[in-house]
Amino acid sequence: MSGGGFIRLPGGSVVVALSLPRPPHGARAGLYDCGCRVRVLVHAVNRQRALTRLRNLGLRSVYLRGNTEPPTPDEITAVLHHPDGLVWREAPEDDTESWHPIRALLRPQPARPSAENEPAGNERPAA
Repeated sequence: MSGGGFIRLPGGSVVVALSLPRPPHGARAGLYDCGCRVRVLVHAVNRQRALTRLRNLGLRSVYLRGNTEPPTPDEITAVLHHPDGLVWREAPEDDTESWHPIRALLRPQPARPSAENEPAGNERPAA
């Protein structure tokens, strides 16, 4: 289950913060498939739209249950100053790591040819 929370801003919008397992695909997939967690911040009109934004990006099992880990003032500032209003950080407890755009987390891996499909050095491909 993801830990998270939200805070309503004076203008009526909300900032939702969720701690989620790191997706298996991404910029650093393979090396970091260790069950690491990421802290994701979303700025939206309401909580439902914030969760919908994450689901539309491919994070399907995203739910906000309770308000156990609301965003800190520094997290609110980070997401409000980002043009997309959607940022993440690998280590939530590490304040020295900077916030990254969500594109960096969900970037697909480049396709690598598998060893099965490559011809051996002395074989000729079939014509």
